[in-house]
Amino acid sequence: MKRWLKLAAGAAAFTLATAGCAGSSGSDTAASSSGNAPLSGNVTVWLMTGSAPTTLTDALNKEFEAAHPGVKVKYEIQQWDGIQQKLTTALASGAPPDVIEVGNTQTAAFASQDGVLTDLSADKDSFNGAQWLKGLADSGSYDGKTFGVPFYAANREVIYRKDMFEQAGIAKPPASNDEWIDAIGKLKAKFGSDPDFQALYMPGQNWYALLSFIWDNGGDIAKADGKNYKASLDTPEAKAGLDFYKKLVDTSGTKAPKDADEAKPQQATVYGAGKVAMMIGLPWELATAAKTDASLTGKTGAFAIPSKTAGQSAPVFLGGSNLAIPANSKNVAAAKEYIKLLSSAKYQSQLAAAGVVPGTSTDLTGLDKDPLGSVMAKASANGKAVPASPKWGDVESGQNPVKDMLTAYLTGKKTLDQATADANAALNKLIGG
Repeated sequence: MKRWLKLAAGAAAFTLATAGCAGSSGSDTAASSSGNAPLSGNVTVWLMTGSAPTTLTDALNKEFEAAHPGVKVKYEIQQWDGIQQKLTTALASGAPPDVIEVGNTQTAAFASQDGVLTDLSADKDSFNGAQWLKGLADSGSYDGKTFGVPFYAANREVIYRKDMFEQAGIAKPPASNDEWIDAIGKLKAKFGSDPDFQALYMPGQNWYALLSFIWDNGGDIAKADGKNYKASLDTPEAKAGLDFYKKLVDTSGTKAPKDADEAKPQQATVYGAGKVAMMIGLPWELATAAKTDASLTGKTGAFAIPSKTAGQSAPVFLGGSNLAIPANSKNVAAAKEYIKLLSSAKYQSQLAAAGVVPGTSTDLTGLDKDPLGSVMAKASANGKAVPASPKWGDVESGQNPVKDMLTAYLTGKKTLDQATADANAALNKLIGG
């Protein structure tokens, strides 16, 4: 009988006990599969709402069942709201789902607990391991083992008004930080007489954008310290990233709140009002903006977040999901076959066509038809993940020290040194051991 305790999921920690024992039916099924015996039974799949289009999952499930006549797919769409507790409860039960989707920033919380997720290290090749998106692959690994298979990802870019750039005499998108600052100056010179104009909408707590600037300067939010992580926001490199964030805010004269992120208010709605030339966001935010002004679709372009090094782009945070198999699944063999099919080029290309970066394929041509999606796809090759700390959920769901640091520095309440030192100490309390 195995027991696993204190599985940190989001802001809460739940005490769990499982009835899974050695020699369970999951192990028996896996063994029979390795002997080429036909698969049988049900395979229960939990994917999150919005992760994959219905056309993809309908075709996938039909093909899987046709290839394995003895297996029935029980496909269930889950809601993000409350999923952490639902997953935690399911994983502790004697009959969990067989394939689950887990947010990439949450995977380590489950992987760090003995007996919760199946070790998939030996199966990477069958899941197209040679083409895994590195940033997602890193988030699915813990203590040198692989527990999550990359599913899909997305990353931020600079979304901009092509017509405003043209009127301001900006011939091409900025390809360095210096060119970016210069473009802001030209936009202000052309449109600055309008008191509502913003060359760049830059809320004070867009910390995912901050990560790009920190990484571009050679820093990181935290660094591995054995199995734990040690915050590194007080390093010169991290400070340089924070300083460039402030430079963008100050130079642009943005009217965005310094004590809120891009969701409060929704920056796409602000962009949709027609007075903003640029914002740092995700490609589908344009569709939200276009609800206010449909003409924005044709007027909008995108470019990768520039680097301090001319001709390069900055690293970007990869948000997304991994696929995993609960350790006490009743049908591990069928679950692996299901992930194998979903990881194939056929279905990964459909993910790209749906507007996200596929996790197990380097073929990104499905995103080429979308001017914003194609920029995101190219930048994803330089993508990274947040520290794979089992406690990272506490950072994002609680009083996020990185957001507090940004607001304190941008408002002048703290100096750069004090803001980073305080954030470092707060972050270490959350993930430092």
